[in-house]
Amino acid sequence: MGEMTNVALDAMGGDNAPVEIVKGAVMALNASDAVAVTLVGDEKQIKDCLKDATYDASRLFVVHATEVIGMAEPPVMAVRTKKDSSLVKAMYLVKNKECDAFVSAGSTGAILVGGQVIIGRIKGIERAPLAPFIPTEKGNSLLIDCGANVDARASHLVQFARIGSIYMEKAYGIKNPTVGIVNIGAEEEKGNALVKEAFPLLKNCPEINFIGSVEARDIPAGAADVVVCEAFTGNVILKMYEGVSKSLMRMIKGALMSSTTAKLGAALIKKPLKETLKAVDAEEVGGAPMLGLNGLVVKTHGSTHAEGIKNAILQCVTFQEQNVGELIRARLSDE
Repeated sequence: MGEMTNVALDAMGGDNAPVEIVKGAVMALNASDAVAVTLVGDEKQIKDCLKDATYDASRLFVVHATEVIGMAEPPVMAVRTKKDSSLVKAMYLVKNKECDAFVSAGSTGAILVGGQVIIGRIKGIERAPLAPFIPTEKGNSLLIDCGANVDARASHLVQFARIGSIYMEKAYGIKNPTVGIVNIGAEEEKGNALVKEAFPLLKNCPEINFIGSVEARDIPAGAADVVVCEAFTGNVILKMYEGVSKSLMRMIKGALMSSTTAKLGAALIKKPLKETLKAVDAEEVGGAPMLGLNGLVVKTHGSTHAEGIKNAILQCVTFQEQNVGELIRARLSDE
């Protein structure tokens, strides 16, 4: 298939599967000639969703799967026993080099387990972090880790910083990206035992542009391009971001609809407001890649709609074209 990126898409994963997942695949095919999509899931349901769609059929494939891993299932058991699930079969397509990347809105736990067990870590990578983009005043920052490694060591955080720096520079063109560690103060002596141990290691790492501690309140302002932490802290930050974003949107909408005068003002600012709010929409940036594996794994939000799926697929194309996986392998393997 030449330079084309073939993405294995879990068609049955997520709250809106398979309709929105298949719709997102079609949107991605129509948005880029550089991508092919392999939809994995119930063939009849997938084909029903494709009936009225317009797309290049030579770049879309369907692999039948009879099982689905539910959001509430124990991840290890599900991955081990449901070999014919859409999630597991899609991951094996990446493992066997039949596809270049995997995308799913399904169970986070199953994706993390499958990524480690089926696709496997690059040799020399201690832990594979999950790294979503979070919106800031300056654009987007990479939050690494947000869910894969709740109990991390200082050496893991250093690897996260190096992996995140490679990803931001090569996939998104940010030269010499700044790196900060999440802390409760700016002073070097502050923080818990993990942060205190990791700080000097990050400070003395020549491969990253370390700027020191970053407090949570400074993250939305874009204090660092790469925000490093263990997964417990990262997940709290991510969920707080999501909650505050939704609350602010509801409050803004309520204020704009509160009176006739407010409604007139809302009509005048509708277009710029829509563009501004678009910047904090998680679906605009795709999904969270699980970095440091032998193939690209991207997790999207469980409630993702077609637009988010499309962007996650196109995100895989950028990753592949910029050779991010091989750069991580070259710089961090066999250490």
